[in-house]
Amino acid sequence: MTNVIDFQNVSWKRQGETILHNIDWQVTSGQHWAILGLNGSGKTTLLNMVNGYIWPTAGTIRVLGKTFGKTDIRELRKAIGWVSSSLQERIRGTDLAEQIVISGKFASFGLYDQPVAEDYERAHQLMEQVGCSHLHGRTYQTCSQGEKQKLLIARGLMASPALLILDEPTNGLDFITREELLASIQQLAAQPDAPTILFVTHHIEEILPIFSHTLLLREGTIFDKGKTENLLSASTLSGFYRLPVEAKEQNGRMWLSLQEHIPNTN
Repeated sequence: MTNVIDFQNVSWKRQGETILHNIDWQVTSGQHWAILGLNGSGKTTLLNMVNGYIWPTAGTIRVLGKTFGKTDIRELRKAIGWVSSSLQERIRGTDLAEQIVISGKFASFGLYDQPVAEDYERAHQLMEQVGCSHLHGRTYQTCSQGEKQKLLIARGLMASPALLILDEPTNGLDFITREELLASIQQLAAQPDAPTILFVTHHIEEILPIFSHTLLLREGTIFDKGKTENLLSASTLSGFYRLPVEAKEQNGRMWLSLQEHIPNTN
């Protein structure tokens, strides 16, 4: 198995402050990873490094077999799909759903290149795959938050990326819409030709059974990493959150709650 991502002793400092410290992390082909961390844990910085938007202060990074400093990062990004709710701000409300999906082929926001018939066919297939084919012909501004996220996932798949990054894709969704989107992600990841997926969240219950491995990131360091089934235990997560928690499995997913604290009345 080959490494899709290989971080070797990676650190990053900004204005004298260490944001990431000694990150050793390998993702091999065939794996799907969940990245779990609280706000300020360094998740966004880690993603920016994977995409080559920032470079390590120390250490080496290889993504899709390409070593940073020895490859054209702009070309590398064409093999990486990145889906984030923050991207919604860059899309025009009057753009049609299928145009948004096709724009992923050209890594643009807005369709400035001339698509061919095969592009429209692939866009329709992808929209059907992620459960939003009914949006064909609809403008972006008429779509719900969940529909917009599905369109962004289809857009991220348009260029047939080897690596797909889902950066808190359920952010701002209600419970029902969130579960519908998670079901689409589960189905996508189960496809035999699916790209390697990184799913970034700070909600433990969003880690789906398809995510074979989990990275626990806290305060810019790796608290733990490995097979999901070994990490999502009450003891590990209590140490991670620095609070006593209970973890219960339901339908292949873990749900957390704080252990009830009974005050001592003696």
